[in-house]
Amino acid sequence: MKKPKNYQKILDLLEERWQHEADIPSIVPLFEEPLDDLILTLLSQNTNDINRDKAYDRLRTKFPTWEQVANATKEEIKECIKVAGLGESKSSRMKIVLDTIKEKFGKYSIKELCNWESEEIRSFLTSLPGIGIKTAGVVMVFDLGKPAFPVDTHLARISKRLGWAGEKTPPDKIQEYLEATLPQERFGGAHLNLIEHGRHICNAKKPKCNECPLKKYCVFVKTLDV
Repeated sequence: MKKPKNYQKILDLLEERWQHEADIPSIVPLFEEPLDDLILTLLSQNTNDINRDKAYDRLRTKFPTWEQVANATKEEIKECIKVAGLGESKSSRMKIVLDTIKEKFGKYSIKELCNWESEEIRSFLTSLPGIGIKTAGVVMVFDLGKPAFPVDTHLARISKRLGWAGEKTPPDKIQEYLEATLPQERFGGAHLNLIEHGRHICNAKKPKCNECPLKKYCVFVKTLDV
């Protein structure tokens, strides 16, 4: 499979600017239990980080353990997480996820996935309701120490502007392509660098192309008068 155009130089420039690859060895997972991050990421769908975190904090304050969440009614969960939106679907999915994990592992934990092969992990996680390839990738790379390159809206936008993906290529296909072609040892840091770049430089409506260290390699910038 053909490598993304100028990927080595682009990843290096992003690292010079944002330096997350250097941080990766010292990054401690946000949660000791990967299930915590799985639920947090489920809550993040179609909302922003602030409302996601509020919903998660309210849920865990009312129900400190996942067993308590699993035994709560859907309405109780929905009330806790309503700030994140889509409370009806998210509460239903959460209960199914927790029930499935308890049935599979005998407890409310997915730490055992650390001992599985990457494709087995991805297959299991994406079989859960509301868990797509991006969410699975986040948990894999940041909680389970497995290679994955989750593609969110920032990564999808930048990949298209760099000519790494076609304008109509869906995020899951971009993720499959990048995971198959980029160096695995750079996955976590490069993912964070691209998110940072998308938030601060290569944003959707008003990209700061004159400030962008990648403009020499960018297909999008060549269509603009900058």
